[in-house]
Formats: sequence, C-alpha cells, structure tokens
Amino acid sequence: MKLQQIIRDYQAKTGMNESEIARKLNIASSTVNRWASGDVQSLSKAKMEKLSELVGYNIEPILKGMDITIRLPVLGYVKAGYDLFAEENYLGEEEVSLADSKKGDYFLQIQGNSMSGIGIMDNSYVLVRQTDHVASGTVAIVMVGDEVTVKKVIYKNSMMILEAANPEVENRYFTMSEIKELPVRVIGQVLSCKTYF
Repeated sequence: MKLQQIIRDYQAKTGMNESEIARKLNIASSTVNRWASGDVQSLSKAKMEKLSELVGYNIEPILKGMDITIRLPVLGYVKAGYDLFAEENYLGEEEVSLADSKKGDYFLQIQGNSMSGIGIMDNSYVLVRQTDHVASGTVAIVMVGDEVTVKKVIYKNSMMILEAANPEVENRYFTMSEIKELPVRVIGQVLSCKTYF
C-alpha cells in the first residue's frame, strides 16, 4: 500500500478533506495534497509518527510493503440461539488484517450452537460490520426486543425470518407489525468467523 492509499482510506473513513488533515497534523495543506495525489511516497520519521497517530496504526511497515495487523475490540457476547439479553462488555481485542479492519467494526463472541452448520461455533468470534440493513440471506446480528442473536436473515412474503443453521434450533418468524412492536432490528452484518481449538 502506498501513502496515497493511506490518505484516501482515511478520508473515506472520516470524511475529512486534505485541509482538515493538514490542520490535524499541523502541516501545510500543500503537503497533504502531494501525499494524496501520489507525488510524495515517503515521509520523514516525524511526519510518519504524526500520521500514524492520526490514522490509528503504525504506517511505517505498510510503506515498506509489509503486512500488518490491526486489533479490533470484542464488544461482548451474541447468542447463537435465543434468550441472551444485549449488554455491551469489552472482552479484549482480536487481530485482523488491515484489509479486514476496513470492512469490519468490532468482534462479538458466540454463545451457543444454532449456527454450527455454517461453522459459527460456541466460543467463536465473529467480525461484524455495523449496519441496520442486510440483504435477504445474509448472516446478521439481530436485536429482538432486548435479546441479541446471530442468524441468517430472510425476507419473504412480508415477513422477516431468523433462520438457524442447526436443525435442532427453531427458526423464528416475524410479521411487519411484530418487527415494529418488539422491535426486531438488524444491528450488524457478520463478515467472517474465527474459531480457536
């Protein structure tokens, strides 16, 4: 990855323009413009440290062409089943590649086995992208009232179905009125799963 891409990714993530980045770093706007245009591809140690602090990770190995990992928080548990009340608890951090850190926002630890048919096991960690909508057939984190669960979300015939990937666990069906009343809402999309043996 090049310096230009680091700047572009940071702009996409934060919405900052080059002048705002320059103010944050206490440098000239023209300098950041040259970074963003690709005219400059290396930095002094001092500028590299400032930019690393701003973007939230050490950019030096990236500029040298090395792979790096980022740590994302594990924000609590999610039930692969039902009846787990939502509560955010910081449980530590999990490492992901820089590419995955751009897609996902946080991890949740799985409790239960309702999604074991697709490899999401008890005590696995799922990488979640925060969103309030997913396409039908997507594995998602869903709030049902005060409960939180992980299921495949299917939209069919004016209903929302939470489908388990384990035949021993029942699917749940919600009408549009139940979705509003309970409420039932998607809070994240599951991107990947890590399981330790």
